[in-house]
Amino acid sequence: MRASTYVYGALASCLALALTTPVAYAIGDKHDNGPAKPPAGPSGDASSKTLTAAVGTSSIRVKQVSGGPGSSAPKALAPVDPNWKPPACWYEPVATPEQLKASVDQLKKGGDMVQVTPSLSWGEDLMVNSYEKGRPPGPGEASYKNFNMGKDGMFWRGVMNKDMESDMASYSCERTLFWQDANTIPEDKHAPTPEVLASYAYDRINVPDTKFELKPATKSTVNLPTWVWSDKGRFQDVKVRAELPHTNLWAETTAKPVSLHLEAGTPDAETYPASGECAINDDGTIGAPYSKGDADKTPPCGITYLRATDGKPYQLKASVTWQISWTGSGGANGDLPDGTFESTQDMNVQEIQSVNR
Repeated sequence: MRASTYVYGALASCLALALTTPVAYAIGDKHDNGPAKPPAGPSGDASSKTLTAAVGTSSIRVKQVSGGPGSSAPKALAPVDPNWKPPACWYEPVATPEQLKASVDQLKKGGDMVQVTPSLSWGEDLMVNSYEKGRPPGPGEASYKNFNMGKDGMFWRGVMNKDMESDMASYSCERTLFWQDANTIPEDKHAPTPEVLASYAYDRINVPDTKFELKPATKSTVNLPTWVWSDKGRFQDVKVRAELPHTNLWAETTAKPVSLHLEAGTPDAETYPASGECAINDDGTIGAPYSKGDADKTPPCGITYLRATDGKPYQLKASVTWQISWTGSGGANGDLPDGTFESTQDMNVQEIQSVNR
């Protein structure tokens, strides 16, 4: 006879351990494509894997709906505000009555335990008593007769943000697997909202690499300006849509490029403009392309090195600032912190006072 298994290890111990030990919680693919789709019908297989896996899993679907080619970086944007944090955890629908029953049926046959919170799994006795026989696990706790078969809705569970596993706040969604009627959202401060989805999409914005044209392209000359520009269409708005199935919740997060910031890599240099901030025009252009005869002109975006390199190139840093806004279901909207994407380029500078271009 199998004993009841209550894998908890005391929540306090779990919290303490989480602060020192990485835990593999998968929250979904950053580059998951395609709109959110409900399941074709009651099916125990897919949900069984979700409910018995030793991880928390999000069903949020993310798709880039507009914008140029993205960067290969797994996390392209860095928030300008170091104090901003995305949601640490939230609740999501994870199983129909049929799917939960299938998971428990597998458990009865020796299958894996069912995960009822991001950090808690139950064995056969607790699952059968709480979700099949209607016997609550403790005073004041919910229980469900015959997995709520015939009712319209789903069972919900907490999801942990995998980028915040070491944050105590990520353990705030420990409500045991609970029922929610169809077309309703839990009355809970960790319930999903359009802003939660917008923040989730923020980390999945894949912006173009910070590439631009230089003249001269490979070697600058002391006291002569190097022109920096980008052609039309290189930097365009990038829009990412996030949807949570079975909730009618969605959000579209838009990143708009607004400026390119240049850092010479040495104090012996002058930037144009003096602030180093080159505006990005509405058509995606930056600065102006170099033309023959412009050698002695001041570029709208560029840099002049005042000292030659000595075997070691300067590191020219260029970072694009992106303004982030979002709209969502129910007319919700707002702003998120600006994000930046930075690249670095070697710059060799020669000591020649006169040159023909």
